[in-house]
Amino acid sequence: MRIAAPFLVLAALCPIATNTTALAESNVEKVRVILDTDANNELDDQHAIAYLLFNGDVFDVEGITVNRTQAGGGVDQHLAEAQRVVRLCGLDSKIPVLRGADKSFHDIQGRLGQPEFDGAEAVNFMIEHARATDERRLVLLPVGKLTNIALSLAKEPAIIPKVRVVWLGSNYPAPGEYNQVNDEPALNYILDTGVAFEIALVRYGKPSGTDAVRAALAEIRQNMPGTGPSVSPPETGRHGGRFSCFGDYSVNLFENIRLHGTPPSRALFDMAAVAIVKSPAWATPRTIPAPMLKDGRWVDRPDNPRKIILWEDFDRNAIMADFYERMKKYRLAGSS
Repeated sequence: MRIAAPFLVLAALCPIATNTTALAESNVEKVRVILDTDANNELDDQHAIAYLLFNGDVFDVEGITVNRTQAGGGVDQHLAEAQRVVRLCGLDSKIPVLRGADKSFHDIQGRLGQPEFDGAEAVNFMIEHARATDERRLVLLPVGKLTNIALSLAKEPAIIPKVRVVWLGSNYPAPGEYNQVNDEPALNYILDTGVAFEIALVRYGKPSGTDAVRAALAEIRQNMPGTGPSVSPPETGRHGGRFSCFGDYSVNLFENIRLHGTPPSRALFDMAAVAIVKSPAWATPRTIPAPMLKDGRWVDRPDNPRKIILWEDFDRNAIMADFYERMKKYRLAGSS
């Protein structure tokens, strides 16, 4: 997710205290999840990956897949960044990271019958895991464009009842938004399937979307240094430097990106989407008939029997408090 509009002023630097151990101490079964990301785009993807991997008592992380959007270079650069974050989280070779689509849904859809196609590694991985024998529905958590997800559903429609798609994207009902415009046909395809589809709304510059879940540079410098497991050898960062934990890399990412507002801050859109899968109480769901996109603008279909869920009004303080706590008191993915 890349920021593309003016932003809200950050209302509070200090997150309120919250009880984040309640879920871990309950008997709730873990959520099976595959995260789909354009990891090299800006900095929210990296924080979403770390947050997911540090909630190993909540999530069964089955893999991370990548795609290419307009920024961040080619798909291999997105792959390399996702792999870098996984290594900085101490899970190198333990969490599979797979190459997905470089091009768009329409470019690839007609080639799905071929043994090799753009994005095949990620698409086949999603299908394989969706078809696995497990009573728990697999959550596909795309935080970039929807190409890999749409291709998976198109290649193997039988997985539609086996997955739940929670997408970070859209300014609905307003037009635009980075993840959306990178592959609008993929979004329209998903809207017309029967898959369980939920949207964690972005809404640039408005308090009702994930744009409100913001972190200031001063806050990151206070909370993140030294957090996460120590790894060896140190990892070379995207902007240079050598890092032995994700927390130090987080500070470097914030120091090497344009910040907005007073105090200077950046939204952690993608991390907020992970947070509401962990704790739905941190946002408000609203069910609507599935709309469609026409010429880049939303068209409501009030008589459409197919319903989707919109997530809005995110509890910034609760989400950020849990994020910082998990950076310090992490439970790595794959732990019992």
